[in-house]
Amino acid sequence: MATKTKFALSDITRANKIFSATRTTIETAFYGNNVREVTTVADAYTLAAQSPKVIVTDQPILHTDELGLPPHAKMLVDNHGAIVGRTAAARHFINNPAENPAALNAILREAIYNNHQRSFFKTSVMVGLDEDFMLKSHLLLPSGYEFNLLSYLLNFQAVTAEYTRRYQRSVPYNEGDIYLYCDPEWHDDRYPQGLVIIDADHNAAAVLGLRYFGELKKTTLTLAWATAHRNGYTASHGGEKAIHFSNKADKVLAFYGLSGSGKSSLTHAKHDGKFAITVLHDDAFVISREDGSSVALEPAYFDKTNDYLPGSKEAEYFTTVMNVGVTLDANGQKTLVTEDLRNGNGRTIKSRYASTNRVDKESAPITDIFWIMKDDSLPPVLRLDDPITATTFGITLATKRSSAENVDPASRDALVIEPFANPFRAYPLSEDYHDFKELFTNHQVNCYIVNTDAFGGQDIPKKVTLGILEDIIADQKTDLWRPFGNLPHISYLPLTDYPVDFTNQDYCHRLKTRLEIRLQWLQDYAANHPHENLPSEIKETLMSLIANV
Repeated sequence: MATKTKFALSDITRANKIFSATRTTIETAFYGNNVREVTTVADAYTLAAQSPKVIVTDQPILHTDELGLPPHAKMLVDNHGAIVGRTAAARHFINNPAENPAALNAILREAIYNNHQRSFFKTSVMVGLDEDFMLKSHLLLPSGYEFNLLSYLLNFQAVTAEYTRRYQRSVPYNEGDIYLYCDPEWHDDRYPQGLVIIDADHNAAAVLGLRYFGELKKTTLTLAWATAHRNGYTASHGGEKAIHFSNKADKVLAFYGLSGSGKSSLTHAKHDGKFAITVLHDDAFVISREDGSSVALEPAYFDKTNDYLPGSKEAEYFTTVMNVGVTLDANGQKTLVTEDLRNGNGRTIKSRYASTNRVDKESAPITDIFWIMKDDSLPPVLRLDDPITATTFGITLATKRSSAENVDPASRDALVIEPFANPFRAYPLSEDYHDFKELFTNHQVNCYIVNTDAFGGQDIPKKVTLGILEDIIADQKTDLWRPFGNLPHISYLPLTDYPVDFTNQDYCHRLKTRLEIRLQWLQDYAANHPHENLPSEIKETLMSLIANV
């Protein structure tokens, strides 16, 4: 099996690297008399549909048999209060030198102890959908949160007879199963925004004081990505699809960007049927550093409902829905208000059947990486032809926050740096730098930047970005790329509506300022992470670019 659930008595010792104080504290809670196990999606649905906090709409869920749901299951709605997004400030890593592990573990023990009189549910899923990479994850959460229990089973892969057989054939790793403890009603004045304790080295975490389902999803992925990284994979918070040709090698494209940047749109774009396409996933996958193949971590999609109007084809594939409105249609039936009228960041677990071209593993090696940025100093597309330059822009990926995150709304238009578009990293950033650089160096992966914000005062709509992508896929306009001023190893594709003018001093100043922001971020990161040494070549590359503007 891929990860370990059971142990020989001789292996249950402090010397076993799978065990730790945090992991042992969390796993032990799973075996209490106050815990009831839910083993099927159908049982979880029945529990969720009966929850007082849940609205049972009149909209049917499609593919109930394949999803393990009751045949007449309807879309369920669960709405939260003020907080409707992820709270990054709540995350605390046990292995962070700035943290006090003993104090965090004491808080964890007290939280679990104080819940002995409450009823809990536990369930298990698989993370990773191919025998090359499959992990088992266990969730424990209190009665009253059955909606999140069901969403967890629908977002990840429920344990079925078929997947149990596949799991038994999967590549074994010397890692323990993932254990995730959750109590949304926990409160401590010292942590007014909640507390997420993560022990990534030992595949255990606790989510305390937070209701949003995305906390469970991303905490699980944090642990899975860390496990993948330790075992020869590059962790990827992004989307991937393959373009299949009959007369040349396939192209495998990966898109890295935060929620709202366009990665899902680019991943799922069908390009009017011009190409034969398969989609791996739009949010979570891993890339083998040995052969360049990729494995999806989840079957479903955690999508913004605002992107789909009522009656649209995509909205037919919703299952559980959160932080949205409900109203009555012309026939008096309860139906979803999909646009963000109630609040920002309405979300749904959309089933895999929304994609007729889904695959769970892409055997062909990755060929092209796209850093999706929101930086108005950059034209709609740039090509980076040097591994160090390509990885430098990945580690200083510039973007803007979205409503998916619980941050001050005033900060959403500010330019921020999010290395490799992955705020869920649980290991040194330098290791991600080396992982991605290895893809560019050893696997000759091409690298591009696509700006989905604005340039020269003009917005860059999706159709422009898709047109650029189609030209790259079809190897068109390859002779039109031009040097990006005097900046080494960077070229751009001229577009009539987005002229690049290096004689414009205002533009040069803006570009230089954006590069200096990246350099300042790098220096601040080094100052705030004294135990981690990023390669000096990153700073040298940025300084060279700044000098050549």
